[in-house]
Amino acid sequence: MLTSEFHLSDYLPIVLMFVVAIGFAAGNVLLSQLVGQHKATRTKTMPYECGKDPVGSARERFSVKFYLVAMIFILFDIELIFLIPWAVVFRSFATGGYDLRVLIYVEMMLFVVLLLVGYVYVLKKGLFEWGDRARVEAEAEGRALALREAKQKAKGGASVPAVVRAA
Repeated sequence: MLTSEFHLSDYLPIVLMFVVAIGFAAGNVLLSQLVGQHKATRTKTMPYECGKDPVGSARERFSVKFYLVAMIFILFDIELIFLIPWAVVFRSFATGGYDLRVLIYVEMMLFVVLLLVGYVYVLKKGLFEWGDRARVEAEAEGRALALREAKQKAKGGASVPAVVRAA
């Protein structure tokens, strides 16, 4: 008969892991506060917005590119969620003598091919181009925003429509 008794000491490695993790995080934060430089510059105090220079208020419209990057991330994340358990199950199907292993393999390769087609599509659309073109777009948006704010101040605070397109 299999008997198992509860011993609190069995959980000591887990508690030790949490203590080490929390101690490491707290130690790094404390060390950076004590040793790090505290000279605030304009660049350091600017908010960081996904590789794009922050201009204007937070209520401005974002480029569709930001949302596409998020969707692509979720897509490939879901791919891994399906791919890893499939690999574990496929191994048991391959060694167990089942007749379904070819079908299971073809289905997963079809899934991977569909993902690759989506990846090629976003590459052709230029989704991953974040070089000079993105900087030019951000500068154009900044100039348009400054122009709109100047017009708003000249009119005495009347609101101007928020539709701004990059050149």
